[in-house]
Amino acid sequence: MTEFSWELMTIIGTIAFAVSGAIVAMEEEYDILGVYFLGLVTAFGGGAIRNLLIGVPVSALWGQSMFFTIAILSITAVFLFPNNLLKHWNKWGNFFDAIGLSAFAIQGALYAAEMNHPISAVIFAALLTGSGGGIVRDLLARRKPLVFKDEIYAVWAILCGLFVGWGFTDTQLEMYSLFIIITLLRILSYTYKWRLPNRPLRKLEN
Repeated sequence: MTEFSWELMTIIGTIAFAVSGAIVAMEEEYDILGVYFLGLVTAFGGGAIRNLLIGVPVSALWGQSMFFTIAILSITAVFLFPNNLLKHWNKWGNFFDAIGLSAFAIQGALYAAEMNHPISAVIFAALLTGSGGGIVRDLLARRKPLVFKDEIYAVWAILCGLFVGWGFTDTQLEMYSLFIIITLLRILSYTYKWRLPNRPLRKLEN
């Protein structure tokens, strides 16, 4: 993968997840510091967790000054949006989340693959990078993480890891095709309410 492709995936994911985190913070009525904090954690939390588990120093994140600037500008833009535009978040929020999931899952998988990790690590890196920030965001906002509850979410990140691990993203066309496919699958899954099987455990009545 070229350096340009790598940076483009990171930029797309950073903007999408920074916006997602900022909107959730505003929904929870956080102050301006909380909005920036949650936006940055959502954008970079998954990458930080991934780095820990695949042997990259977490401090490597501090070398991404350009992406931090992009995230801060994205959060600022959202914070300054008129309320009549933000009321459409329910419609567009999942769209941004789908873009971020796809871009970051592919980026995380490629990161692990370029370090010559086995396919299991590539899949795990895709999963953590694509959904880790959203998990941290939901926990800090005192919400049940979307990844584990209502919708098919993490499955698409795992698919990214599989395709990258199998070498199906050797060209830019293949990589961008995977990005579009995963984004569309995520959109379809929340539009048509696809669900994974679950088994609720009811409390026994006395």
